[in-house]
Amino acid sequence: MEYEVVIGLETHVQLKTKTKMFCGCGTTFGAQPNSHVCPVCLGYPGALPSMNKEAIRYTVMAGLMLGCRIAEYAKFDRKNYFYPDSAKNYQITQLDYPLCIGGGVEITGEEGEKKTIRIHHIHLEEDVGKLVHRAGASGVDYNRAGTPLMEIVSEPDMRSPDEAIAYLNALREMMIYAGVSECNLEEGNMRSDVNVSIRPKGQKEYGTKIEIKNMNTFSGIYAALQYEIERQKAALNAGQALRQETRRWDTELFETQVMRSKENADDYRYFPEPDLMPISLTQEQIATWAKDLPEAPAKRRERMIAEYGIPEYDAGVLSADRALADFFEAVAKHCGNGKLASNWVMAEVLALTAKTGVELSASALTAEMLGELLKLLESKTINGPTAKALLPELFEKGGNPADIVKERGLGQVSDTSAIEAFVDAVIEANPKVVAEIKAGKMAAMGFLVGQVMKQSKGKASPQIVQELLKKKF
Repeated sequence: MEYEVVIGLETHVQLKTKTKMFCGCGTTFGAQPNSHVCPVCLGYPGALPSMNKEAIRYTVMAGLMLGCRIAEYAKFDRKNYFYPDSAKNYQITQLDYPLCIGGGVEITGEEGEKKTIRIHHIHLEEDVGKLVHRAGASGVDYNRAGTPLMEIVSEPDMRSPDEAIAYLNALREMMIYAGVSECNLEEGNMRSDVNVSIRPKGQKEYGTKIEIKNMNTFSGIYAALQYEIERQKAALNAGQALRQETRRWDTELFETQVMRSKENADDYRYFPEPDLMPISLTQEQIATWAKDLPEAPAKRRERMIAEYGIPEYDAGVLSADRALADFFEAVAKHCGNGKLASNWVMAEVLALTAKTGVELSASALTAEMLGELLKLLESKTINGPTAKALLPELFEKGGNPADIVKERGLGQVSDTSAIEAFVDAVIEANPKVVAEIKAGKMAAMGFLVGQVMKQSKGKASPQIVQELLKKKF
């Protein structure tokens, strides 16, 4: 039988606030276990929560980026459950009045078509602690407990593991662009619960939903979905009934394993949080926060292609990182050549960051410096090799490219007669290479070009060198 896959994701995104959701404890990652805790986030009797306004603002901005409707009224609820990572034995979350409703994320579907994955809602809650397992014992680090956490709940609109990963990549990009989260998977501030079911092709009713809990790598999500889809197909083909349950992904066995039967909302005994007032937002407040929202990545890609005349691939690479895109646009505007700026940022600047391990923002290179260097290159004041030789110095120490070129006499030699003297000298010094060229081995011409550049200490115009050598043969 042919089946259709149905996937929905509940993605948890930690907000990058300096303090926790309901107390003043810090949220710095990697601190000593249980060093960022207090009576509030540990749930001591009589300790009262206090709402983090910045977390509200970030959640609203995330919702606006995703095209959600922002609720003017929202409230917090208690979700009761007993588990070691929750010191209070309940979690403060939002059940029926979340901050953001609707919205969507555009991806490229399996057939290459544009497809929107709808968002059901975004609610704000507090994160739980982290279990640390050792041989013969387990511990709990409550530093993470209480960190502001958005849960972005999609509709079951994805039909393959590829679409799920495309959705997560687009979602991550948008959250980073909005400046609300680092979305660092290694630090666990973006995690997903994966809901997957299958149904006979053409059937409208959904199949039995299986949840794969707390996945924090995209590769793991992809592998878990592939396994679970095949497991469900095999079970149905064998006449076995699937039951609603929560499973986990075993990274060693590469299979999903049962954790528990799936709970329903009633099992958590939700009730309104008695120690927090509801959230009341005005349209004026929402509009004020909306002013801080950047251009969406997809729209920015389209504009960059149209405005700077760069290929779609270049725009995709550059727009994937907001800071890099800002840097590129500043370089392009300074030098007046979008394609040249794109080539240098992608090929030369990114190569330097990879080689040195230094982020662009931590280097001495500014967009104005690179733009000025490219203007010198375009005006033929310097040649390509000289520009490439100067870039690492600007990256490490900074400086004014025009001043450096002038002080060191690095300007390109374009005087044909002066270059011709170098050409004649190189031809005379390399009779064997000259003989090869005359015999038809034109590839040897490159050696002579290199020798002329060496003789001129890199100052000769490569174009003039090549033209003169061609005339000689």
